Amino acid sequence: MPGLFLVFFLTATAAVHEGRSYASTDAPAPAASGQADTVRSFADRSPGSAPRVIPGGQTIGVKVKSDGVLVVGHHRVEVSDESKISPGEAVGLLPGDLLTAMDGVRLGGVARVADLVKQAGEQNRPLRITFNRSGRVRNVDLKPAYDRTDRVWRLGLYIRDSAAGVGTLTFYDPRQGVYGALGHVITDINTGTPIVVGSGHIVESSVTSISKSQDGDPGEKRAHFLKESRVLGNVRSNTDFGIFGRMDRSPGHSLYQEPVPVALSSEVKEGPAQILTVVEGQQVERFDVEIIHVAKQSEPATKGMVLRITDSRLIDKTGGIVQGMSGSPILQNGKLVGAVTHVFVNDPKSGYGCFIEWMLHDSGAAAAA
Repeated sequence: MPGLFLVFFLTATAAVHEGRSYASTDAPAPAASGQADTVRSFADRSPGSAPRVIPGGQTIGVKVKSDGVLVVGHHRVEVSDESKISPGEAVGLLPGDLLTAMDGVRLGGVARVADLVKQAGEQNRPLRITFNRSGRVRNVDLKPAYDRTDRVWRLGLYIRDSAAGVGTLTFYDPRQGVYGALGHVITDINTGTPIVVGSGHIVESSVTSISKSQDGDPGEKRAHFLKESRVLGNVRSNTDFGIFGRMDRSPGHSLYQEPVPVALSSEVKEGPAQILTVVEGQQVERFDVEIIHVAKQSEPATKGMVLRITDSRLIDKTGGIVQGMSGSPILQNGKLVGAVTHVFVNDPKSGYGCFIEWMLHDSGAAAAA
């Protein structure tokens, strides 16, 4: 199955907000090993000693390859006039399983799969498949079936190893040479499974048009990778708070030439703020928003604040928050406070943002500050 092109704004919520009561079904993300100490040490710093980064807002192209081969569905193999089977389904493989090895051969992508399946089929023996399901490594023996129509050996699985799309750069830390983008995890569009990144990179991208958001439809930015696009950085991780990696120099079209201070979650207040994003070409623009609710978070969680678009120029252009805007930096009182993450599909002028504190931790910038 070929790689997928999509807009990286995959998280929308149907939450209804009335007055100042906001509900979320998200539980706080569990702290990874060593994460709690790092977060506490960041929060304990005085505001003047917090990291300083360059806010983004640029539309970026993202290309990632998974660390293995993702099962995205089952298909039936015609083995006779009367019978169609899926060997993979029969042995219990499920959409969302990440195949990491076959007969001890590490799978870096789909390229090796056909040869390994053919070899096992012609030898009339099962393949020993190693896979990861929900963080647990398992093994299963799967015997390929011969497709009499196409005359090839098959597993009865739809698989994919890559994805590509567009999103928004949140920040660049010139001192550490790292960046953060998107503000939320990239998931496979078919299974909803977070993509375990094996490799990837981000490139320059340009917005060509916008499908405006409206109630029930979040709309989207339409953008393309520029011909001979300059690689801006690599992709090293994909977490609940976005994608992160190395970036060796400041990207173009920034509204800021020098780093600005970041705000701890405790410093973010209800009131006026701005977001940086692109609505045409590569030009980053500043737009007014209102932060209408701030959550109290003592540990990482994705929905840190609720914001509403108040800028008539942005509403005229987009209708509100659209797909592809995820990762757009949020600034308040001269500080970077967070990133746009979710849109309310029944009120696209409003959405969620995550605190920049958690993104900085996942990038490594917080620990190094």
